[in-house]
Amino acid sequence: MTDNTVTVREARAHLADHINRAEEGVPTVITRNGAPVAAVVPISDFEALEEAADVMLARDAEAVLAEGGTTVTMAELLADLFTEQHGGAA
Repeated sequence: MTDNTVTVREARAHLADHINRAEEGVPTVITRNGAPVAAVVPISDFEALEEAADVMLARDAEAVLAEGGTTVTMAELLADLFTEQHGGAA
């Protein structure tokens, strides 16, 4: 974990300082009851993480399609979700 770890209370009291550190490239890990629960990170790190997640999801989707399994349309998926949420009544 990073050397820059603070409690929720400390983060709240000094939020501007942690934002300034993030702008300088220094992340801050925020803990609650000793366990990490959040982080203030440079926006470039956050954007890179989102991009990496998107790439991984796209690869997973491509792998599923390549297997030739059953596919459904978005309309079918939404109809199924609606049915599940409303106890089988469409």
